[in-house]
Amino acid sequence: MTLRKLFIAAITAVGFLVLMAGCLQYSFTGTSIPSDVRTIYIPFFDDRSDGGLGDVNDRLNRSLIQRFVNQSRLSLTNSEDGADAVIRGTIQRYQNRPFSVGGDERANLNQVTITVRASFQFMRDDEPKWEKNFSGSGTYDVIMNPTDGEVAAADEALQQIANNMFNDAVGDW
Repeated sequence: MTLRKLFIAAITAVGFLVLMAGCLQYSFTGTSIPSDVRTIYIPFFDDRSDGGLGDVNDRLNRSLIQRFVNQSRLSLTNSEDGADAVIRGTIQRYQNRPFSVGGDERANLNQVTITVRASFQFMRDDEPKWEKNFSGSGTYDVIMNPTDGEVAAADEALQQIANNMFNDAVGDW
């Protein structure tokens, strides 16, 4: 019986080692950054939305920095001159509207939707890798906590946008 347990343990260990060997080439953050790209510049995005939170561009900037710096080996630089890559954009739309209506015909949930037009470019290239729109949304309870709820919904929308921009920027490297 002991020999059988030893055999099963050995097979399990070999199987585990084979499985882990397959993971050695996998990047757990999903990024594969070229070796010559070390820094990124993320300026504040212009807010052309004509509405919403007054600091939406600052919130987006923080979400992008968190995503690009914390989820990759890139370092943030304070100018385009010292950057290997840059992400630019404008906040095009901030919309806060009823999402769900209760029995009294009043909104009980609102949805914040934010649309951003952005581009990502390696500074060594003449053209951006991509330039496109990104949207994100979040809902909140207008009856329970309208002010903090809107902020939380906007943060959720901005996080979705930052995640999608990050994934598109590093996905094809």
